[in-house]
Amino acid sequence: MLAGMASDISQQVLRTDVAGMPLEWIDYREAVRLYHAEQVAYDCGTRLYTVFGGYNFDGRQSKIDVNSIIATHGTSQSLSRNRDKYVPPLNNRTLFKRDGNLCLYCAMRFPTRDLTRDHITPVSQGGADAWNNVATACRRCNNHKGGRTPEQASMELIAVPFTPSYAEYIYLKGRRVLADQMQYLLAHIPRSSPLHARLTGHLFAGEDVIDTHFHY
Repeated sequence: MLAGMASDISQQVLRTDVAGMPLEWIDYREAVRLYHAEQVAYDCGTRLYTVFGGYNFDGRQSKIDVNSIIATHGTSQSLSRNRDKYVPPLNNRTLFKRDGNLCLYCAMRFPTRDLTRDHITPVSQGGADAWNNVATACRRCNNHKGGRTPEQASMELIAVPFTPSYAEYIYLKGRRVLADQMQYLLAHIPRSSPLHARLTGHLFAGEDVIDTHFHY
C-alpha cells in the first residue's frame, strides 16, 4: 500500500551517486527497490511517499519513506571525468524544452504540435544535426526560412543555441520537477547557462516546473 505526499504517484525521484552527481529520474517502484536493497546512502528534499509493506512478528507494519532526492552508493567516476565533454542525445522533446517552447525566430510560445526542429545552417548547406546548429521554430517561420540560413532569409535568432550539460539534460528529461529537485540541479548547472536564469526565476516565484507543454 502506498500513501502519497505529492500530487500523485507518477512524481519522479531524482537519483544521484554518493558524491551528489545527478544521474537519472526513477519512479517510486525503483526507489523503493533501492531503499529495500539498502542501496540508498542518504536522501534529502521532501518526502514524496510512504510505502507500507507486510507485518512483522510483533504486529508492526513495515514502511519505507521515499524522498524526492536519493543518493545511492558508488560514484560515477567515468561520468565525473567526462562530464565536461558529455553531449546528450538530441531529440525534439528536449530541444523544445531547452528553448522553453519558444520559436527562436518570432519569439512566440507554441504547443509542441506546432513546433519543428530547424537547422540554422541547413543540412543541404553542410549544417550538422547537432545542438549548436538547431533551434526550435514554429511551422510558419520554418517554412519561411526554408533551406536558407537566417542571414539568407533575413531572419534573426533571439537566442544562441547551446549544448546542454549533463545536469541540464537531466532537468530537460524531467516530466515534473519539484522546487527542491530544481534547486538541487541548479547547483550543478553553469551560471552562464540560459537555463540557470530561467530556473532561478521559477525558484524565486516558488514554482514547480511542470512539463505541460507536451500535453496539448
